[in-house]
Amino acid sequence: MSNFLNDAKNLDYDSSDNIIDNFLVERKRVKNQRKISKKNSGLKITNINPVTQNQRRAFNSYYNEQNLMLHGCAGTGKTFIACYLALQEVLNKKSDYDSIQLIRSIVPTRDIGFLPGNMKDKAKVYEAPYYAILSELFERGDAYDILKTKKVVNFETTSFIRGLTFDDSIVIVDECQNLTFHELDSVITRLGENSKIIFCGDFTQTDLNKRNEKSGIQDFMKVISRMKHFDSVDFNRDDIVRSDLVKDYICTKLDLGMS
Repeated sequence: MSNFLNDAKNLDYDSSDNIIDNFLVERKRVKNQRKISKKNSGLKITNINPVTQNQRRAFNSYYNEQNLMLHGCAGTGKTFIACYLALQEVLNKKSDYDSIQLIRSIVPTRDIGFLPGNMKDKAKVYEAPYYAILSELFERGDAYDILKTKKVVNFETTSFIRGLTFDDSIVIVDECQNLTFHELDSVITRLGENSKIIFCGDFTQTDLNKRNEKSGIQDFMKVISRMKHFDSVDFNRDDIVRSDLVKDYICTKLDLGMS
């Protein structure tokens, strides 16, 4: 890069402009080659269709280039839908997106004590849902590992996103009810050129303990509800698709006035 800049300084403006133009063309060509290489994963995603009204709304909003906040009842397929829509687009060779950034906060549902290993080993516990989702979407158990190796899918925790910029990426923020307002603010301000974001969560199931932290997701939703770039989809009992037992349990709990 330094040689390129020195050459440009020693030439007249026209020649310098040509060098810059050629450099930008070559950089774009190399970038496109890398994208094509990443997308040649040998994996074929299963076609998924929405089965409830709010799932259809999520699909339609995504296809209309909206960023999404998918929130509401457990078992409604929020994370599954987000992963499917993002993967379908990223793996399309005509798409300008080249990676998916999976982000979540490492907040356990209860104190589980010391986890062995380095930070990557500790974070791996929280990647289990994505192994399961991608195994189902691609009908093979190694899909997540393949896409991680090719850097099509990257997993990050909110602890290590400062200073990062996500370009050409689709960012999925999962279990977002476990993020404080500061963390949510930090994540959304990481988005760079040609990127979009999907938040998934249920603010009734937060694992945060402090009252001011619990309100973070609701305060954040107030902000994005006023933004033209976002659509919020509220999943309710009618959207529960995980199993009849789960639907029966959640509906009974809601009927008893329990959140």
